[in-house]
Amino acid sequence: MTEKNYVMAIDQGTTSSRAIIFNHSGEIVATGQLEHEQIFPRAGWVEHDPIEIRDNIRHVIGKALAAADINRHELAAVGITNQRETAVVWDKNTGEPVYNAIVWQDTRTDKIARELGGDEGPDKYKEICGLGLSTYFSGPKIKWILDNVEGAREKAENGDLLFGNTDSWVLWNLTGGPNGGVHVTDVTNASRTMLMDVRKLTWDENICADMGIPMSMLPEIKSSSEVYGEGAKNSLIIGTPIAGILGDQQAATFGQACFEKGMAKNTYGTGCFMLINTGHEAVTSENGLLTTVCYKIGENDAVYALEGSMAVTGSLVQWLRDNLGIISSAPEIEDLADTVEDNGGVYFVPAFSGLFAPYWKDDARGAIVGLTRFNNKGHLARAVLEATAFQTAEVLEAMNADSGVELTELRVDGGMTANNKLMQFQADILGVDVVTPKVAETTALGAAYAAGIAVGFWNGEQDVIDNWQEGKRWTPEMESEERERQMRLWKKAVTRTFDWVDDDVK
Repeated sequence: MTEKNYVMAIDQGTTSSRAIIFNHSGEIVATGQLEHEQIFPRAGWVEHDPIEIRDNIRHVIGKALAAADINRHELAAVGITNQRETAVVWDKNTGEPVYNAIVWQDTRTDKIARELGGDEGPDKYKEICGLGLSTYFSGPKIKWILDNVEGAREKAENGDLLFGNTDSWVLWNLTGGPNGGVHVTDVTNASRTMLMDVRKLTWDENICADMGIPMSMLPEIKSSSEVYGEGAKNSLIIGTPIAGILGDQQAATFGQACFEKGMAKNTYGTGCFMLINTGHEAVTSENGLLTTVCYKIGENDAVYALEGSMAVTGSLVQWLRDNLGIISSAPEIEDLADTVEDNGGVYFVPAFSGLFAPYWKDDARGAIVGLTRFNNKGHLARAVLEATAFQTAEVLEAMNADSGVELTELRVDGGMTANNKLMQFQADILGVDVVTPKVAETTALGAAYAAGIAVGFWNGEQDVIDNWQEGKRWTPEMESEERERQMRLWKKAVTRTFDWVDDDVK
């Protein structure tokens, strides 16, 4: 019998899909990756092609297995992590989506969110689902598809349509699709839909009814670590247990071994997402944060987190590259920022999709403030980098207020952690140490750990803790007076973005 030495994680992200193979020490053995198209039909609309994602997943699995020079027999399990609130609705009989996936950044549902809130406002469902009404979450996206795609509501009411975030879409296809595919999600993804009671861990029939979503569309809610099904006959992972699902930010928290109450991590990707572990208590935020499930291992009690979500961070660097052409590759931004001593008084608030935590203003739009004739593209590059750090600092202020715990260090991961200037400024503006792990792919690693724990490849959280190793640490160097001045000016800049969208401005 072939020895099972590896676990594969499928990371279905906002800009690409990857398959990463890990060994028992949590080290990367091989990777396969493919980008998918970003579709922008109108201002504020962001879509992906679910079929392209499905096909890319199949290809990256093959790439990773080939790169590792192994086959499925050596995989103990497969885990899935994913962009969370991106909604897919498909026909269960044909496997065809009825519309493109509506991405978490998409703002087309702002009117739906306002109408659902009515006189009670955006916090109407917050005590139940832990989330304020926003374009961010999956529920209003499902409603939009049913309301706007011809024939979709009739099909849904007849029981022919299924909904899932991309974790469910990937799992359903890998386990057979129309031929017996498993329609399941985990508690972390379910907690991002606005449709789940965050304490009962069940779908809330009243919220579903308010949004006009038939319960038959919804996947079964499972834990983050258990065997959901096996790879189907037409897949390269035939017979391999698919045994872990975590939304990307929860997966990174898991991979960072943030298992103690009060431990926090921040992931720097397309957006930026900070989570702080609140233990077995679902804490309702008073400061603009989200109450979310952090993870649930098998039959164990769920662990909760408070989350601060920032929509535009890494994608702001992409915007500087692709829309303005100021840089030709993302890493160039650090060199450009190095050409100036400071930001020259320039602050860039990237409210391209409104403001997320801690403000939650869908009608905000981006602004660059403080410009004078003195400023040049180096100052703009610096302001772009600093925007990520400032947004993170505001979220940390909210976390400290909600949790009553002052954070002593922040564990960080994601592509932007390679930018030394950003990480040093992040430590400076937070006033706490910022630490990266030795293995930077914490999102995929967290999903691998969840799957491996389910099948006994790893022996629970302690193995994750034992495998975690510090990579690099940045210590604050900024004086407290300068930190306070910078934050004051940033917050002043943020106020300039408020209430921009009205009936005449789209």
